[in-house]
Amino acid sequence: MKANREERGPGLMRKYVWVLDTILRHHKISFKELNELWVNDDLSRGDDLPKRTFDNWCNVIEDIFDIDIENENCGEYRYYIKDEREFRRDQRRLWLFDTFCVSNALANSQRIKERVQLEYVPSGREFLQPIIEAMKENRVINITYHTYWRNEESCYDVEPYLVKLYRQRWYMIAKRGQMLLTFCLDRILDLQIKDETFVMPEDWSAENYFRNYFGVFVDSNAKPQRVLLKVKASQANYFRDLRLHDTQEEIEANEEYSIFRYFLCPQYDFVQELLWNGAEVEVLEPLSLRDEIKEIVKTMWKNYNKED
Repeated sequence: MKANREERGPGLMRKYVWVLDTILRHHKISFKELNELWVNDDLSRGDDLPKRTFDNWCNVIEDIFDIDIENENCGEYRYYIKDEREFRRDQRRLWLFDTFCVSNALANSQRIKERVQLEYVPSGREFLQPIIEAMKENRVINITYHTYWRNEESCYDVEPYLVKLYRQRWYMIAKRGQMLLTFCLDRILDLQIKDETFVMPEDWSAENYFRNYFGVFVDSNAKPQRVLLKVKASQANYFRDLRLHDTQEEIEANEEYSIFRYFLCPQYDFVQELLWNGAEVEVLEPLSLRDEIKEIVKTMWKNYNKED
């Protein structure tokens, strides 16, 4: 059953997200338990949640997030998310939901706003919407782009394949000529959607494109290889909680360290991630990656060992 199209302002959206977040956190919850939590939340202003209103909100949630809230229809008649595991594996829906949850938390923190610190994200969002619109219709776009490493501006037509958020920046993967290139949205100076269209390859997918890589930059000539990282025990839990790559496997663990195995292309973004972890991580294999890190560390040592 689809939703009655009630008003969907910011206040209502916060309530929908609250309901969905509460059910997800409890996995299964009765309406009585949910209402008790609702009354104690600032959103309710102390009022009960009418059952009919709750049912309508569940329908709207299905419309917005494509998430079905169902009832056990026996026992405690608890509510739960149908196919919760599938939802948690869907990065797009999960990211959208998490964004709304963070927005809710921030909206409810006005009294302590000076105690909530955020990271700045460059304004690539200015071009995010038109790129997405072009992607929907497979329309060619013309961009004026400023390249950092050449410190110059270029103007050309590209075919937008996907957008990706990485390290606080939005990136676009687009085809120019016969090559797929990576563009950072905050370096786009101008963008025009053209009437010209392109054909999206039926066998192309973003998941396959990034399968062997960490980060956002892809070298089509690189070959995936086995990577072994020795991680100090104090850092290993961070690796377990936030996997560097889908291929990550912990193949050894003791009180001093763990060894994690990967199968990927150890390109620039991956090297930067390893350096970010500093002395907590040591590359065991492949030798070429170990030597690369070693040379970077030597250069850093020389820089810091110079006499002032």
